[in-house]
Amino acid sequence: MNQNDRIKLLSQLGDFILSNPIEFEPILVLSFQNNNWFTIENQKVALDSIAKHLLQKDVLESFSQKYTEPKTSKIVGLIPAGNIPLVGFHDWMCIFLMGHYSQIKVSYKDPYWMPYLVEKMIAWNPVASKYFEFVEKLNGFEAVIATGSDNSARYFEHYFSKVPNIIRKNRNSIAILNGQETDEDIRNLSKDVFTYFGLGCRNVSKIYIPSEYDFNNLMEIFHENNSLILHNKYQNNYDYNIVLYMLNKIKYQNNGCIIITENSSLSSRIATLNYEYYDNIKTLETQISEELFKIQCIVSKTNFDKFETIPFGKSQQPEIDDFADGVDTMEFLSKL
Repeated sequence: MNQNDRIKLLSQLGDFILSNPIEFEPILVLSFQNNNWFTIENQKVALDSIAKHLLQKDVLESFSQKYTEPKTSKIVGLIPAGNIPLVGFHDWMCIFLMGHYSQIKVSYKDPYWMPYLVEKMIAWNPVASKYFEFVEKLNGFEAVIATGSDNSARYFEHYFSKVPNIIRKNRNSIAILNGQETDEDIRNLSKDVFTYFGLGCRNVSKIYIPSEYDFNNLMEIFHENNSLILHNKYQNNYDYNIVLYMLNKIKYQNNGCIIITENSSLSSRIATLNYEYYDNIKTLETQISEELFKIQCIVSKTNFDKFETIPFGKSQQPEIDDFADGVDTMEFLSKL
């Protein structure tokens, strides 16, 4: 298959996803039964975002043209995280676009979607079968892309040190507010916070707010997501964190579906959101620029010189060239 063939197959997959076929139903149910964080709604959000932002023919063509396809195909081991549905799809897509062979060890948290989608592509074009292999343990690989926690990354760095690799660690996303946000801005920010229950590295886990910020409107609008509390796992975390803060005499606010607390950490617990006050926006810009290696994306209406931001509501709708950790996966693959 040449690259045009592969683009055609990927765009066909995008059209198929957008058609919302009835045969998705068993996979949606199986995925939820296997991992209750993967609600039917959240799976559909992930599929829709992939189809609209990654698998459009013109987008794929424009994206691919920026890179030189390698002369030889290599076996690239892929170990995706399992925190949100189909989180490793972009890496897998890039490997296929560049004509390499992916050897995939799916997460036990998300074992169904990737094999199912690959099976559909092979049914449409059997030649594609040589590009994909699902394994329990990587072997014979010539490069690796692996994503996990800081702890697992240390293992990955040691185990895969002898081959070209991209090893991703924990990252978090933040939002910077100026206090002039509209209700629509806050409503969009709530998508950045609550989508996938906040489990993704692109979910906003901390907000920076000006001194004397009034939380009332934010908490009222965030309460529109109160249906999340009906989810058993989310509610358990919500209740546990309230008890934890009470026992430790940590000040907090809550609105029935999220707890907010002043905390300097970029990472927040499930069902919580950290905040930090700032007095000077330029000082804050310098502070954040020194922590960019820990940050996946920054949501804000304010423009900064030292880093880029994305609009409210877009953190979980990455475009095709929004590379995780800022590492150009296609460039890496083109040099193998």
